[in-house]
Amino acid sequence: MKSVLTAEKRIAIQGVMGSFHEIAARKFFGDEIELEMCDSFPALFRSLDQGKAEFGVMAIENSVAGTILPNYGLVRDSRYTIIGELYLRIEHHIMALPGQSLAEIHEVHSHPMAILQCHKYFEDQPHIRLIESTDTADSAWMIKKSKKTGVGAIASRLAAKHTGLEILAEGIETHKRNFTRFLVLQQSDLVDFEKIRPNKSSLCFNLVHKVGSLSQILLVLSSHGMNLTKIQSLPVIGHEWQYFFHIDLEYDDYAQYQRSLSAIQPLVAELKILGEYERGKKHPEAHL
Repeated sequence: MKSVLTAEKRIAIQGVMGSFHEIAARKFFGDEIELEMCDSFPALFRSLDQGKAEFGVMAIENSVAGTILPNYGLVRDSRYTIIGELYLRIEHHIMALPGQSLAEIHEVHSHPMAILQCHKYFEDQPHIRLIESTDTADSAWMIKKSKKTGVGAIASRLAAKHTGLEILAEGIETHKRNFTRFLVLQQSDLVDFEKIRPNKSSLCFNLVHKVGSLSQILLVLSSHGMNLTKIQSLPVIGHEWQYFFHIDLEYDDYAQYQRSLSAIQPLVAELKILGEYERGKKHPEAHL
């Protein structure tokens, strides 16, 4: 999908050139973008706060590894709103300096999640030692800079293209239906809502102290025709056994969605809309 927001923009991502975040940013905004590369998710928000980028693209969950829980808190506590999402199929490849065979590779570096998502493949490669790093694409850049032979990285096809490494094994991920969901963020008071046709929303709330309050909220949302696609609880820091609930809703009638919010308002202690946006499509290929 190319968003309606396709004018040249500066986008903050976690990771370096060749990361899956770069691919996600280009899938959403197109190729006419500049990237502000950040070494962590908190650093991504700092870049936005400092005006180094206009938008942020941030992974929130993976269909194999699960939810990136701290990122919910980063969005909830920020002044940024979700304006879009996309689902990117994750393809992992082993790459190394050109002219080597897989049999010559004795160690492979990558992010722990990438290693986890490829565990089945390495059961049949006992000669390879797996070493965790901070980023998939950064592992490829490390090999390029160090010119080390016998060392490989698990990363994207785009990382191989950027670094000039040779792909020695393609599509080594265990599960081929391996998707990561990315959120697209913008400062709330800068959003042009006329360009967004929302049919999905992300909400956060905590509950009044009343038995059955969560089930009552879910019943009210269901009675208004809301499709609950995600629910995630996180503890309220400093308040033992109290929780924030993050939910995603899909709907076809925006007015009915607004009525559902009014209906649950008396049932929650606090309600925050994290974003109203167009539901994202699945991109079956992770390369550009």
